[in-house]
Amino acid sequence: MNRLALALLLLAVSVLAQDTKQDDMKDCPMHEQHARHQAVVEHGDQAMGFPHDRTTHHFLMATDGGAIEVTVNDSSDKPNTTAIRSHLSHIAMMFGDGDFSTPMFIHDGIPPGVTTMRLMKSAIHYTYEEMPAGGRFRVKSDDPIAVAAIHDFLRFQIKEHQTGDSLAAPQN
Repeated sequence: MNRLALALLLLAVSVLAQDTKQDDMKDCPMHEQHARHQAVVEHGDQAMGFPHDRTTHHFLMATDGGAIEVTVNDSSDKPNTTAIRSHLSHIAMMFGDGDFSTPMFIHDGIPPGVTTMRLMKSAIHYTYEEMPAGGRFRVKSDDPIAVAAIHDFLRFQIKEHQTGDSLAAPQN
């Protein structure tokens, strides 16, 4: 068999295998959810500047709001530690200005709670702090409507990023 014929045969087998794999994935009852999560991961990696698979995200509920924490999985990963800190400090400033364009890009829409958080931006306080392997930013308010919006936003993030964090708001 000449090289051209062999190359065409290998290409045809590769295309058929890919088509079969995609068809098998479409038969999966969770296909849409898997595809949605993959899109969130890809947009997140692009928007945040560090990869999901080398970091751990937590969206934590608190009685006065909550927190977003991101850490590197390997404590010697200095480039991603720096990227996390840069991203979270920047996001804290953006959210404080009522700019939620990053989560809107990542999730391809307006996350629950964002409209209220924008309207009540003067009643919500965002603070950033470094952690040994990353960073955290806190979202706080004394206003119960603002806190409810923050909780809606965090619950959405927990579900979309599949972090396994508690969806329950702590009681006073």
